[in-house]
Amino acid sequence: MYSVPRCGVNAYARVGLETGVIAASPHKLVLMLFEGARIALASALTHTRSGQIAARGEAISKAIAIINSGLQASLDIKAGGELAQQLNALYEYMGRRLLQANVHDKPEYIEEVSGLLGELHEAWEAIGSFTQSSEEGGMISSVTHDDIANLKKA
Repeated sequence: MYSVPRCGVNAYARVGLETGVIAASPHKLVLMLFEGARIALASALTHTRSGQIAARGEAISKAIAIINSGLQASLDIKAGGELAQQLNALYEYMGRRLLQANVHDKPEYIEEVSGLLGELHEAWEAIGSFTQSSEEGGMISSVTHDDIANLKKA
């Protein structure tokens, strides 16, 4: 008999997300960006399969915005050295690949970028686990580029 207006539900979802963002550490914020981009890409694939071209374009645009304005913009190229430069180049590649996916209707390009984001997400999670366990043991308080390189080799 009574229905909850859709805008009310969306408002509560936004408040929950905003609260999560405010309370999140910088590490968690980056994880959230990876997750958001991957969700947008999953949506793009769903829209591709159902022939919803406009919705696919919106989802791809959202993923590109997260990659460019979130992940890439958060890089500190000077402080991050070679690793930051490589990530910057990878994020540029992902953005171009997603544009190609949209223009040429290539779902395999979307899957490729989603896979790359998945690998980066896993590495970022591992870094968080590594630093958290190290901090609990009183060993270190920050991650160095050598730590990241060692995690990549493992």
